Amino acid sequence: MDTLLPFALLCLTSFFTLTNPLSIMPIFLTMTDGFSDMERKAIVKRATIVSFITLVMFAVSGQLLFKFFGISTNGFRVVGGVIFFAIGWDMLQARITKVKLKEDEIKTYAKDISITPLAIPMICGPGSITNAIVLMEEADTFWMQVVLIASIAIVYLLTFIILRAATRINKIIGETGNNVMMRLMGLILMVIAIEFFVSGIKPILIDILRQAPIQ
Repeated sequence: MDTLLPFALLCLTSFFTLTNPLSIMPIFLTMTDGFSDMERKAIVKRATIVSFITLVMFAVSGQLLFKFFGISTNGFRVVGGVIFFAIGWDMLQARITKVKLKEDEIKTYAKDISITPLAIPMICGPGSITNAIVLMEEADTFWMQVVLIASIAIVYLLTFIILRAATRINKIIGETGNNVMMRLMGLILMVIAIEFFVSGIKPILIDILRQAPIQ
């Protein structure tokens, strides 16, 4: 039980910073410009449900993918740490790196933006998928797995609430507040990235040293 709280905090902070619903708000408002409040609610609801199902599926089946492709968990942690650091660095510079949409792309996605690009890859992107697979590997007990899935559900519930109130939040915090929040979350994500990288590279280096011939 002593490990559940730190693990829960890691899950919540990492998934929330990777999802970063505050950075999705401006793009969401642009894509749904002219939509009614009910239409926006339906889009956000569908997007968060699809994101949750997708992420849980990857978390549960991640180990099967590892075995099928012959990928080591430690190698995935190293790559995940690099990905998280790159995302965190862009967030620290207050740059939105989720999805960049052109005017003609907005019209293309208008009919069903809840699946693409809102759910995938904006809400449930490669960083979140990597995080889910790595954390599921670290979940040694049934209750840790429950905490992981519950954390995903909580983060996506918060994402739903934030995107539903996107217009009001955008008016309150403004561009400056949005940039400050993005930088803070980017800094947190970079710290998590270092932890992931070190936890992955350490056993790899130990194995290399053990296999090295002693002269």
